Amino acid sequence: MENLFRFADNNNEDFFSRRCIWVNGPIIVGAGPSGLATAACLREQGVPFLVLEKEDCIASLWQKRTYDRLKLHLPKQFCQLPKLPFPEDFPEYPTKKQFIHYLESYAQQFQISPKFNECVQSARYDETSGLWRVKTRTEVEYICRWLVVATGENAESVMPDIDGLAEFGGEVIHASDYKSGEKYRGKKVLVVGCGNSGMELSLDLSNHNASPSMVVRSSVHVLPREIFGKSTFQLAALLMSWLPLWLVDTILLILTWLVIGNIENYGLKRPSVGPLTLKNKQGKTPVLDIGALEKIKSGDIQVVPGIKRFRYGQVELVNGETLDVDSVVMATGYRSNVPYWLQEADLFAKNGFPKAPFPNAWKGKSGLYAVGFTKRGLSGASADAVKIADDISQVWKAETKHQNRRTTACHRRCISQF
Repeated sequence: MENLFRFADNNNEDFFSRRCIWVNGPIIVGAGPSGLATAACLREQGVPFLVLEKEDCIASLWQKRTYDRLKLHLPKQFCQLPKLPFPEDFPEYPTKKQFIHYLESYAQQFQISPKFNECVQSARYDETSGLWRVKTRTEVEYICRWLVVATGENAESVMPDIDGLAEFGGEVIHASDYKSGEKYRGKKVLVVGCGNSGMELSLDLSNHNASPSMVVRSSVHVLPREIFGKSTFQLAALLMSWLPLWLVDTILLILTWLVIGNIENYGLKRPSVGPLTLKNKQGKTPVLDIGALEKIKSGDIQVVPGIKRFRYGQVELVNGETLDVDSVVMATGYRSNVPYWLQEADLFAKNGFPKAPFPNAWKGKSGLYAVGFTKRGLSGASADAVKIADDISQVWKAETKHQNRRTTACHRRCISQF
């Protein structure tokens, strides 16, 4: 509390000119799975917290920016958050609706009540007071000792600037705005991107009798979601506990060839680096096939090379071929928004991701933490959430015990408190 008084004394005019709220514990920015996991772990430790969320619901990416047919790509045991498993009657790969239900139950179970529609505009560490100043667009400034960045890897959609796109004339959307292929029935749709989203959207379009063409500019690893009835991810995790990474990659590629054959015959070139090595070095996730490959083999999904430029109702490819196109879906990924609001240069790099590699990217200086930036999915976020809560609770419990022994009264102007 002395830090707060020091802050008020040194920022007197600024401090009392706006609504300032002292948060008696950490602030968590983001109410997605990563933020919820951290909040739940803090709750279990008895540490108070405040979750700030710019949208009007938890897990806004899942609720507002995902397609209808989405399911978890990994078995549910690898996607559950700390302290609460999925319901036993959920399938191995829960649907979007089931996962959202799980997250809502999770928030209720651990009494997590985020402050919605509170978009963080800036956050910076005040060296004099040793506190974080978190300003929002509602002209409120929150003051706290610890700041947990939980806005994640997929905070903002990436829309590439392609030559002639403004002249195209047809509908152009990002994958985050795609819901179902029903509205594209009978249309020619260009899907730009061949990751998990690009593959699954192309499959969904084909299932709704659209004619999708998928742009594949570079090499990509496509693995079957299951190998001989066992989850590919689970098999890889088991092998990695006994064998070196390069050997696990070799085994996976051999098994993949036995299951799905040589994908290079269909315009899908594999990288020279193995799928797990590539994931570890560059964070590039292999595609887990759930049916798109069969559509590619049958010709229902056309694989095309990179784009040279758009024209009205057409796209010209780098190989000189021209396609007639009705609509374009950009499955071009997401990026972190951390550089737009967090004013610090030690933990995070300019690209919005922690500088340190996994597993050391969760903690910075001056009470700053990062969760959900491991590029290892929900399991990576959960592991970081546990470490963050343990780290904060140690200091919290020690300081609380010390403060309870004090009897000296202090008098300062009253401010709001969480």
